[in-house]
Amino acid sequence: MPEARSLFFPKTRRLVRDSDFERVKREGWTKRGKLIMLGALEVKGSGVPRAGFVVSRRLRSAVVRNRVRRRLREIVRTHQLNLRDDIWIVLIARGAAATAGYRALEDEWLRLAKRASILL
Repeated sequence: MPEARSLFFPKTRRLVRDSDFERVKREGWTKRGKLIMLGALEVKGSGVPRAGFVVSRRLRSAVVRNRVRRRLREIVRTHQLNLRDDIWIVLIARGAAATAGYRALEDEWLRLAKRASILL
């Protein structure tokens, strides 16, 4: 029986260093939506897709920021098998994301990902 690809999303699959975020910003491309901004960069030889999340303090309290960050992380985790390899993604939450539900964030993510051609 073939081994299924895991849906785990460990830190090795996330962008955590400032230099990685800056590289995506400097060399990549951006797609803007009402709730989130998607930055993407193709990095040859990096293997699995990696994602980073930015939620500004402008989004009210820490509880709200963490909720938005968890939702974005879960959306990327569940769709990671559909992402192209060798791609780095940065999701930046906009102000309206604080009041948006999970489905609205997921719909916007899918729309932006298709526009950026990062989905298989």
